[in-house]
Amino acid sequence: MIVNRVTLLGNKDHGKSTLIGSLLISTGSVSEQRINDAKKTSKKLGRQFEPGYILDSFQEERENEMTIDTTRAQVKYKDTGFEFIDVPGHEELMKNMLSGASYADFALLIVSAKKDEGITEQTKRHLFVAKLMGINRIIVAVNKLDTVGYGKDRFDEIKTGITDYLQRIGFDAESISFVPVSAYNSENLVRRSKSMKWYKGNSLIDTLVELSHSRKRSNGKELLILLQGTSEDDRKSVFGKVLSGELRKGERIKILPDGKEADVKQIFVSGRKRSKATFGNVVTLELNREIGNGVKGSVACTNTKACRVESSADALFFDTRPLKGRLSIKMNSVEIPCRKVVIDRTVDIATGNIKNNGSIKPLQAAYIRLTFPRDIAFEDFEKIPELGRFVLYSDKKFAGIGVIKDQSR
Repeated sequence: MIVNRVTLLGNKDHGKSTLIGSLLISTGSVSEQRINDAKKTSKKLGRQFEPGYILDSFQEERENEMTIDTTRAQVKYKDTGFEFIDVPGHEELMKNMLSGASYADFALLIVSAKKDEGITEQTKRHLFVAKLMGINRIIVAVNKLDTVGYGKDRFDEIKTGITDYLQRIGFDAESISFVPVSAYNSENLVRRSKSMKWYKGNSLIDTLVELSHSRKRSNGKELLILLQGTSEDDRKSVFGKVLSGELRKGERIKILPDGKEADVKQIFVSGRKRSKATFGNVVTLELNREIGNGVKGSVACTNTKACRVESSADALFFDTRPLKGRLSIKMNSVEIPCRKVVIDRTVDIATGNIKNNGSIKPLQAAYIRLTFPRDIAFEDFEKIPELGRFVLYSDKKFAGIGVIKDQSR
């Protein structure tokens, strides 16, 4: 069973933890012990039972009613599995939100219908980051409908506002689904709500299942293996993950960016000998010669034009702190110093408009050019996501996240 990774987006207090807690209960994906623990915690704090306490692991979170770190919860429903990545919705913990979003297959945005909440700048910022990270399918759960009398007008108002913004930043209207819910009351999560008879669509979990079944995993024709290291027992063996194409026993591979070559004598997938390795396989390759220790972050291929090998790259970058001092990026699991970072154009996250501006402020986005002291192997994010995302550090502190992207697009 393939597990779909779903990142939860949305503002603090809009109900992400409550929604996932209620979903765990409604699908029978959590033990009675965990539920009882959450009930005891609620009682100890003098509050009504809060389903979100099932998800929050830290005492500090429960006392301050906010999620302080990325938390994962697995839900099984019918023949489908989901790993929900609950990330912080408050601005000061954006780093955790970025890391959670970067590994998701699609996103679930929670927007509160409660008066004086609704669509906020933080809502738009999270959606922009999701788009930046290559998430092209969004499900929007309009939450807390019970606080506005389950009104269709409020649901339609939020739906129109979110659709308008998503289309402005490049989402296709057909890739967006909306479900009205009351997470606290478990309405429209698994079973349809009698209080919202005006809604004729699927429940939230059935919408997620439908989306997961329609999702197709792409596989390019050219072989690309992201290498993670050399075996300590046998320096002629390397291991990594097949990102694209397939490799057959006996073929000759080239290691980029260095250009070293070796013949593949044996292929092991999950510890077993195989005649070939295909897309998605984690492999160990026994070679006919040693290729050195510094292979982590290198790319194995059979065609040197399968990915880019250059000393500069254009990118779309989301900034979280001033860029100053010593700059470096972490890409393909290795840290690479940046000789120069040039800001080309900035992006107004609120509107999606591009401005000709040579400076960037924290929590803004920009098109940038990165220059490195040596050639590195990479690819445009839209072609091979694993070879096109990076984290940027300023004086060894997290400064933001970006994706390699041709600025002419």
